[in-house]
Amino acid sequence: MTGKKVLLPLIFIFFCSFIFSAPLYSPTWGFAMDLPEGYVYTGGDGKDRFSFENAEGARLDLVVYHAGAGRAAPYASLEELARDVHRRLNNSTGTAEFFEYRQKEAWAMELSFSLPNAGGRTSSMSGWALCLALGNPNAAPENPANRTAPRPMLLAMAYGPAEKEDLLAFHLSALDSLAPEEGDRLVPGPITEFAYPREKRVKVPLFGLGIEASIYEEDAEAAQALVDREFQLLSRYLTAPNWQEAWSRFYRAIHRDSFERLADAAFQIERKLNVPPRENRDFAEQALKWVQSFRYERDLVGSDFVNLVSAATEGRGDCDSRAMLWALVLRQANIPSAIMVSRHYSHAMGLADLGGTGARFEINGQKFLVAETTANVAIGLIGETVSDIEHWLGIVFE
Repeated sequence: MTGKKVLLPLIFIFFCSFIFSAPLYSPTWGFAMDLPEGYVYTGGDGKDRFSFENAEGARLDLVVYHAGAGRAAPYASLEELARDVHRRLNNSTGTAEFFEYRQKEAWAMELSFSLPNAGGRTSSMSGWALCLALGNPNAAPENPANRTAPRPMLLAMAYGPAEKEDLLAFHLSALDSLAPEEGDRLVPGPITEFAYPREKRVKVPLFGLGIEASIYEEDAEAAQALVDREFQLLSRYLTAPNWQEAWSRFYRAIHRDSFERLADAAFQIERKLNVPPRENRDFAEQALKWVQSFRYERDLVGSDFVNLVSAATEGRGDCDSRAMLWALVLRQANIPSAIMVSRHYSHAMGLADLGGTGARFEINGQKFLVAETTANVAIGLIGETVSDIEHWLGIVFE
């Protein structure tokens, strides 16, 4: 997105388009998914089995395996489940592979198998699958039986016709959106953790602040890989009727992946900029000046979005990278925040629920102050040339 020079300071309220497709949530088992746009429910029992498919042939099957009244769990371990799925599918790719997700056992496997079709023949399918342990939000922890019973297990299979190799981005993005438990909703997804396991913490300088923060060595590379994958997927929706929903999901995926990666960075930034203790608006102004000092950078060939880890440590990025980073830092400081984006203006701005005067953007009844991140202006000041509310889309992250 290009930056826009602020020409005229304005004070008014936007009434915006609000796009937020809520992730799927299972009240029975506590897991959530934020599927790519276009998936529709095609079958299941609404509790333990769910199937989805999109118009391009990408499929997703979810099955929960658990103990019942007077019935033992069908599998004694996740490994047993994973290996049985591999066997039953006659899967021709590599075997199931163990990894650790959020201190929980998990298994991943690439898929290549055949399914019967209506003509009596078979169709070759490919994709990926995950086996993950779930919590049970309805289990009473004070019951001793609940402490000894095996945890429910989730099998998630994302697959489609093998000849459609471009469906891989759908498969990986769908599986990566899985949050097995409530506490997994603001951390990198399981596919990203499988591909980029975080093993060693390092101290890195934060751009222009004279302070350091703790991250994992793999954080910047993993965060950029997610950005590139999600941008590849987003590109498929550019002319689709649901492009706004897809755009909103793109930023939600980045926010989820980056929130924990930058937790210490946000804490260190608050310590640095909020001493002596300031009012929320004063702190937000200081954080805004920080991102406004970044080097303006675009990638017209790739995703055109600098991952938030690199943005914070290297001081570079386009308007949406800066707006998201600013909003994330504020959210970590318990200041409600969001972003607004415009395809028409090729621009993005930050939003925050702060007191005082200035241009405001209303999302679902909440009036956020606007923050321009690519020009050295105060919160609430924007340009008249980008003020048409019909061309803006508000995006919240929770």
